[in-house]
Amino acid sequence: MDSLYRRVFTLDESDFSVRRFVRDWWWSVDRSLIYCTGALILIGIVLCFAASPATAMRLGISNSYHFIERQLIFLGPSMVLLLGISILSPLYARRLGVLLFGGAVFFVLMALLFGPEINGAHRWLTFGSFSLQPSEFAKTGFVVTAAWLVAEGARDRSFHGGLIAMGCYGVLAMLLLLQPDYGQWLLITAVWAMMFFIAGWSWLWMAVLGCVAVSAASLGYLYAPHVSRRIDHFLRPETGDTYQVDTAVQALSSGGLLGNPDTEIKYQLPDAHTDFIFAVAGEEFGFFLCIVILAIYACFVFRAFQLAALKSSIFMQCAICGLAAQIGFQAIVNIGVSLRVLPAKGMTLPFISYGGSSLLATAITVGLILALTRKQSPALRRKEVMP
Repeated sequence: MDSLYRRVFTLDESDFSVRRFVRDWWWSVDRSLIYCTGALILIGIVLCFAASPATAMRLGISNSYHFIERQLIFLGPSMVLLLGISILSPLYARRLGVLLFGGAVFFVLMALLFGPEINGAHRWLTFGSFSLQPSEFAKTGFVVTAAWLVAEGARDRSFHGGLIAMGCYGVLAMLLLLQPDYGQWLLITAVWAMMFFIAGWSWLWMAVLGCVAVSAASLGYLYAPHVSRRIDHFLRPETGDTYQVDTAVQALSSGGLLGNPDTEIKYQLPDAHTDFIFAVAGEEFGFFLCIVILAIYACFVFRAFQLAALKSSIFMQCAICGLAAQIGFQAIVNIGVSLRVLPAKGMTLPFISYGGSSLLATAITVGLILALTRKQSPALRRKEVMP
């Protein structure tokens, strides 16, 4: 009887500890960010269900739900990553970001040297049936690493953290331009410029970064045929093939206010499950869902910026704003291409587009945001060495 009592008591105590841990986590994370993330994931599942049959038919895949099944397979590990990272302290979140940046840069280099050429670019590493795009992870690691270096430089003027961060940007930018992947390069450049501004750097450095970006973009236009072709087609649609964008706009306009599932424009739309999934949202569920998606991204970014403003640490402010801006800018680019207000660029819609690398990388990004914005006890804050 005594041993049975001890076993029951131990189980109850263990159960209580788990419940207390979950309760403490739930009350420490920002629930607005959790709700926005959950809403985007649910919308992504629904839209992948809508786009998967059309894409499978166009590619000649017998299983109509091939893509949604693969997306659900990646969703499990992604949620484990997101929740696991969200429980980290800011110190360990920073260390994870630095390790992520170092590892991702190495794999970006491996993709450049040994990755298969797809559409004229070396961006992927293939592991059996799974393909990995390391640059998706490099940009998240870069934001955290750059924020740490800039903050250390602000704390200790003898440490040239800003220059080292600029060097990290230069290395990553060079690798992305060599792949070439001008879209990801423009994304990290925009995020890097915003972090510069938040850290209080002089306008001279902002001007220098702007000149470098304009120069690199000009060289890309002059010497990268696919870049110049996309820009020319955007500025003068009559000069080239704009079938993808035209079809996306047609799908969006056919949906009306509440959607028109009877139309079949998505069956003619290339990359309906990835780059143009926003057009599928407009066709299937109408203008209403499009506005909802835009509002959720806006709320997520605004809330992250609001929480960052409450932090006294330069690292926390730069990292939170940089990670949130990364998601926001990426959504703007994807939606802007579908609406024909930006040149065509293969960039996924975070948590909504199909893609294992994108889903995993976005989960890591949101996990880091949750970890950095969590409410910390005074005792834990004193242990953190955060400039």
